Amino acid sequence: MTTAVAPDIDLADLSFWRRPPRERHEAFARLRQLEHPVFFEERRVPLLRSGRGFYALVRHSDVVEASRNAKVFSSEPAVTSPEPPGWVKHVFGESMVNMDDPRHARLRRIVSRAFSPKMLANLQGDIEKAATRIVDDVIAEGPRDFVTQVAARLPIHVICDMMGIPDDMRAKVHEHVDVSTAYTGVRPSLARSVRMAGQNMLALAALQRMVIKLGRERSESPQGDLVSALVTANVDGERLTWRELGSFFALLLVAGNETARNTMAHGVKLLTDNPEQRELLLSDFDAHIGGAIEEMVRYVSPIMQFRRTVTEDYDLRGLHLKPGDKVVLFYGSANRDETVFPDPDRFDITRTEVKQHVGFGGPGPHFCLGANLARQEIRTMYRELFTRLPGLRAQGEPELLLSNFDNSVRSQGFTF
Repeated sequence: MTTAVAPDIDLADLSFWRRPPRERHEAFARLRQLEHPVFFEERRVPLLRSGRGFYALVRHSDVVEASRNAKVFSSEPAVTSPEPPGWVKHVFGESMVNMDDPRHARLRRIVSRAFSPKMLANLQGDIEKAATRIVDDVIAEGPRDFVTQVAARLPIHVICDMMGIPDDMRAKVHEHVDVSTAYTGVRPSLARSVRMAGQNMLALAALQRMVIKLGRERSESPQGDLVSALVTANVDGERLTWRELGSFFALLLVAGNETARNTMAHGVKLLTDNPEQRELLLSDFDAHIGGAIEEMVRYVSPIMQFRRTVTEDYDLRGLHLKPGDKVVLFYGSANRDETVFPDPDRFDITRTEVKQHVGFGGPGPHFCLGANLARQEIRTMYRELFTRLPGLRAQGEPELLLSNFDNSVRSQGFTF
């Protein structure tokens, strides 16, 4: 066991996240061998982040421990890294991912109805119809970009259907989501940071205004959609405020879209690069698709990290943490921990230990509410694709977003 971090590894520096994924995974493997979590100093960007720095939690056991103990490892004031300025929440409201109990538990109780088994079962027919339309269009248009033609379309369509967003508003929704997700993780300069932050905030504000306006209409004339259910919900005498409705819609669109979209896009590339796994999946789709989805999420880790703030003195693997210390949970590293996942860099859809992955967040109160919806979307889309286009394969290398947060595929060529 070693104690010193190599000087070429700096998780707070943009240059690290520019390195190829294989090099980054090798660096995290070296970090996992260290005796204690390592501290990384953040350079201060005026108006945008404090520059206090963070301890990197890179082992599976550390990520799980911090995830389960939300009392000590708080999601407040923010889970993104670097943290947004404090005034943002006063302007746009708080997302439930940035809350602790009891506020988090209250919101989760209200919005969890969107992801109940009954709700997901009712969605299946609509998801199948959307997947059919998407493949129809791919066949008519010919293969160009898997992300724009397939992976990006289904999740947003499903969420808009759930929420009852009218068809004529959906192009704008898609546009605002793309703008908001471009501002994730590292920013190379103050000027660009300010510009992208402004665009991000305007996009999120537009999404919130859109759904709040719709919510006011639904409160007067409810329909059979999720917005109607949320604005008329009364759980233990409580319901969503307009600001909470807006924040939930923005979270659902960004988080719900990115996880399914990026797993689908990365997954096509993984199946192409591992033809024996592709052949196994297609030999018995129903038998293997469940394991394939979990292995894709483990291997890809669509959301690469979340931040927590320590609330009290705490010892973690011999490291003494003090109130106010920041830790970052690196899910991508935890999902490659060789003590949990033997030969972790091998893509294997038959892994028996794969359900221990933290690709939907670690166990605890902040485990992803939409995990089963994402699984349902990927399963349905892949079934439609490989049934009607059995020769579908990725073509060339994906274009990835430069980010320390979102393992996003911006484009991926394909053929069938």
